[in-house]
Amino acid sequence: MPMTSLRNCLCLLVVALGVVQAQQSADSLAAAASKGDKAALAQLTTLADKGHAEAQFNLGMIYYGGFGVPKDPVQAVSWYRKAAEQGLSVALDSLVTAAGKGDRGALTQLTTMADKGNAEAQEYLGDIYTLGSGVPTDFVQGAAWYRKAAEKGLPGAQYSLGTIYRDGQGVQKDAVQAVTWYRKAAEKGLAGAQSALGNMYLDGDGVPKDLVSGYMWINLSAAQGDEKTKTLRDALERVMTPTQIAEGQNLSREWKPKQ
Repeated sequence: MPMTSLRNCLCLLVVALGVVQAQQSADSLAAAASKGDKAALAQLTTLADKGHAEAQFNLGMIYYGGFGVPKDPVQAVSWYRKAAEQGLSVALDSLVTAAGKGDRGALTQLTTMADKGNAEAQEYLGDIYTLGSGVPTDFVQGAAWYRKAAEKGLPGAQYSLGTIYRDGQGVQKDAVQAVTWYRKAAEKGLAGAQSALGNMYLDGDGVPKDLVSGYMWINLSAAQGDEKTKTLRDALERVMTPTQIAEGQNLSREWKPKQ
């Protein structure tokens, strides 16, 4: 192996070992801090201040639960946000859970993330306002947040926005827009969106009625294991001609998800 390549490998190994050691350090410090060890809490805070996501998340748990310290939900959700902004999904989940239970501080931190352009936070806010989780139901706000996330390409948000247009919740009812957003999510392989798009074709809602295209999307969704969609596919096959079924199955086989 050339000397340059060897040096590069060694550098990568050192970095990897440093990450592992920091992770282990954060976990051990968190365990001690949660039992009231003030020195460990100080060290964990230092690590978090340096941008260590796991340390930030651990501090969030400690302060939210009052483990070894007085409960401080305001400080807790601030640490959750910092960790979530670095891509730590469990931190974002914790922030969303708190917001969904009515924690206004958590909602503020989640909104801060969304305002900065975090698509996942935007989609979660869409869920929170549409479902009325911890806040009064607000379809207008829900639709606005879903749109922001959908325009960034999140299939779940695209599916939800399609449903909002289909049902006219927070926006004017618009079957064509519903189909547009369902299609974007369906083409990425989201089973629920594929089923919804298939039903739009079957009903001729927002698109010309097309039994074969409807079957294709329903078949793709059913292939992912949803029993309700499988039942619908089987029912369609009882009213379709063998030629239509063969055409729909061929379209399903040829379909490839878009990224």
